[in-house]
Amino acid sequence: MIYTVTFNPSLDYVIQVDDLTLGEVNRTTSEKIYPGGKGNNVSVILSNLGHKSKALGFKAGFTGEQMETMLEEFGCYTDFIPLEEGLTRINVKVKSNEESEINGQGPVITDTAIEALYQKLDKLTAGDVLVLAGSIPNTLPGDMYERIMERLQGKEIRIAVDATKDLLVNVLKYHPFLIKPNNHELGEIFGKVLESEADIVEYAKKLQEMGAVNVLISMAGDGAILVTEDGTVSSKKPPKGTVVNSVGAGDSMVAGFLAGWLNTGDYEKALELGTAAGSATAFVSWLATREEITEKLERTEKEYGI
Repeated sequence: MIYTVTFNPSLDYVIQVDDLTLGEVNRTTSEKIYPGGKGNNVSVILSNLGHKSKALGFKAGFTGEQMETMLEEFGCYTDFIPLEEGLTRINVKVKSNEESEINGQGPVITDTAIEALYQKLDKLTAGDVLVLAGSIPNTLPGDMYERIMERLQGKEIRIAVDATKDLLVNVLKYHPFLIKPNNHELGEIFGKVLESEADIVEYAKKLQEMGAVNVLISMAGDGAILVTEDGTVSSKKPPKGTVVNSVGAGDSMVAGFLAGWLNTGDYEKALELGTAAGSATAFVSWLATREEITEKLERTEKEYGI
């Protein structure tokens, strides 16, 4: 089974405003509500690609109930821990002349709720996959990922981590199966500006030296680079298209990579599906469907002759 953890999930209220003017009454031209959060995004894409996963985390109030219901409607299993106070946050995504976001803070997560999450994670067994994605809310200890990975050490669980800076670096000692910084985040970790693919590969390998098993570097319109556990370096260009949506593309790449690897055990195939999934989401208004991902995969093969 694949499990995803989202510590601060949301309902994402996505609105289109033709010409947003601050200080004035603005009218929307379209409105959509989706279940949000990086781990939840991974679960939805996995479901779209035919892999059931169980989304874990915390929920509060009527917004939390709606978030969980919507995930189930997208084909995900869920097992969120209810909090007695507060509301699962609502994040407002405004699409206009520019993309703007207003993200809620989210509810306070109690020690009792954290312990309940630990108890659920303790039930994972050898061969399971766990995805830890996104930031840690300020109501939780900053070393939550470390605590979880230390707790699961030795159980032969493959853990994928999609996080930034210290949150990512501090878990490398636990040898995550997959990490996915983007090229800018990779540079920030080492205080460098990475100007070439050779630079990216050099510093991706440094993350391996620090403990990561496989390092997947997303590069937006330039595709992705993968450095596998045996040191093999592969790169994939994305299909051509117009970026519509920047939210969830990285999460889609993680989900596509995991689905591809689980389907075939082949890292090259995993990279192909991960790149296609990330691109497909970037080219549509929300997370890509299976058909949209498949179309991008086939189009990439035609465009680049692979």
